Amino acid sequence: MIIILALGDFIAWKSLIAQEQIYIDLNTTSLAEPERCLIFRDEQTASAYRLMVEQPSVSLAAISAVINVVTGTTVSWDGKGLNIIHVGETEVTLGAENNQLIELKKAIFENLVRQGKITSLQTPEKTAISTESWQRFYQASPEDQAEALERYKTIEPYLNGHPPENETIPARTIRHWKAKYLTALQKYGCGYIGLLSHRSAKGNRQRKLPEDTLAIMEKFILEDYETLKQKRMWEVYGALVRACEQSGVIAPSYKAFTQEVKRRAGYEQTKKRQGRRAAYQHESFYWELTTTTPRHGDRPFEIGHIDHTQLDVELVCSRTGRNLGRPWATFLVDAYSRRLLAVYLTFDSPSYRSCLMVLRICVKGHGRLPQIVVVDNGTEFHSVYFETLLATFECTKKQRPPAKARFGSVCERLFGTSNTQFVHNLLGNTQITRNVRQVTKSVNPKNQAVWTLGLLYEYLCAWAYEVYDTDEHPALFQSPRDAFAAGMAIGGSRVHRMIPYDENFQILTLPTTSEGKAKVQAGRGVKINSIYYWSNSFRDPQIENTSVQIRYDPFNIGIAYAFVRGHWVECISQYYAELQGRSEKELKLASAELRKRSSNHAQQSKVSAKNLAEFLASVEAQEALLEQRSYDAEVKEVFRVIEGGKATTSRDEQPKVIQVPFGNTDSQADEDEAIVLETLVVYEEF
Repeated sequence: MIIILALGDFIAWKSLIAQEQIYIDLNTTSLAEPERCLIFRDEQTASAYRLMVEQPSVSLAAISAVINVVTGTTVSWDGKGLNIIHVGETEVTLGAENNQLIELKKAIFENLVRQGKITSLQTPEKTAISTESWQRFYQASPEDQAEALERYKTIEPYLNGHPPENETIPARTIRHWKAKYLTALQKYGCGYIGLLSHRSAKGNRQRKLPEDTLAIMEKFILEDYETLKQKRMWEVYGALVRACEQSGVIAPSYKAFTQEVKRRAGYEQTKKRQGRRAAYQHESFYWELTTTTPRHGDRPFEIGHIDHTQLDVELVCSRTGRNLGRPWATFLVDAYSRRLLAVYLTFDSPSYRSCLMVLRICVKGHGRLPQIVVVDNGTEFHSVYFETLLATFECTKKQRPPAKARFGSVCERLFGTSNTQFVHNLLGNTQITRNVRQVTKSVNPKNQAVWTLGLLYEYLCAWAYEVYDTDEHPALFQSPRDAFAAGMAIGGSRVHRMIPYDENFQILTLPTTSEGKAKVQAGRGVKINSIYYWSNSFRDPQIENTSVQIRYDPFNIGIAYAFVRGHWVECISQYYAELQGRSEKELKLASAELRKRSSNHAQQSKVSAKNLAEFLASVEAQEALLEQRSYDAEVKEVFRVIEGGKATTSRDEQPKVIQVPFGNTDSQADEDEAIVLETLVVYEEF
């Protein structure tokens, strides 16, 4: 294959040349001249191309044996020039200078030509290479080209009239190659074509089996093999042989049957046997997009991807040291620069809370939101709260096609990078659980876990915003931070898209009810999720019995917010002492527990706010909600890091880690740091 180099950035091409994946003759062309630079598969393909285009000169002695015997051709016989006047079936008539005619039998004329006594006086003109020649050139395999080059090197001295003295190849073989070269030179305008053997096209390429056998074999493949039963080829072949015997048809061999099955392998066959998700990896890939539709946008903050992943590390509680399991990370990635705009960490499974928090972190750090947000088909992305926030700031939500991971490759690739570069270097990582039978008590990640959620989030942010952000990205050939800065310089800062990170924005990132409003009841306040909330602003007679916009904090169900007279006011729950600091998820778990207990008395039971508050304060709730309460306590450490603080823990020492450098430091500092990190943690003394 021949490629015209027309790209401005030559770093990738230089890398391919160094790895010998492509070949460029740097002695004749320069990478700085892309319109003249030709790229080849290897060196021998480049040599073959030069033979095709340059057409090496051939001496008259070499072409004397090949004369175009037509009227008007000038030949030389015994030192005199003659013209071919007439070419008949049995005789050739030559004309001399004095108008004398010489008649020769055609067999005698050809014999004189072979003996070299009659030679051509016309030098063949350099003709253009025909389309058929290029087709034969492209159809030749690398082995055919290598063989043709060796043949040309052998006959080249003979073509130039300087045969070697000690030739090991038989003279008959050399004459044969030489004749093929000269014939192709006249027929195609390129002698190199005649030296190509095209071995792959030789032989009988037709199907050997009868048509009846091929038809019944295709029927069994379609109706018996390519089904959701996923039968093995051997069982299908046995049924095929039995059907052939009953029909009196020649049965194919098992090898022929398996080859026919593999010939049909691909997207359609995998889809019929395993479904569309399994067949997705065989689906056609979109290799090229036009410049008018950039795949990842043409500036920063144009397209952003949001997705969740469960990190491969076990965490513990900062107060009790009890194992709390693996956390969920939510990433917001800028598609243009591959920069991590926001990172959020929690123990809760993906929900609208994680989506709102990652958008809040993005505005806090950059003052903007992406114009287009690409998400998958998870239920958390269909939340009214999430879509309302995007609509408020004129952000477009686009959903990836279901079960098509390539559309989210920006986030999916980053999940693997975060695990391999950072998480897999921590104590308690779960790499070993891939081979579950090798996991013993001594190597179980749950027993090795020492990291807390707050500390992990602090170091994860350091990796995302400092290490990954400044390392060269293989798809960009520069760091995400540099690509982001260059894109902002080209696309502009777009001040009109800036969002102030103030109390109003933080309240907008809080969820609301399905109606979004609640009626202010005199003396009781607004009712949110079956719980009354009160503010002194509700004492105004003009506010009573009116509907106001409401918001509640999913991480602290004891407070809510209402929009009164142009600003948001804080409302206190009627059971603030019991609900303060409780999360919405803990509230739902408690409600489900109460419904479960009362299910023996009624099929459907409505949980009142009073019963719920009493249950949360009971001893039994301490056991039922202990795990969720531990999760919520750890999330508060994450909030402290988001607001610019440091994660705190009741322990005096930091957990042991496998050191991951975040910057360039001197060797002595590295050694001191390593010594500190290798110190064992002493929890208590007995």
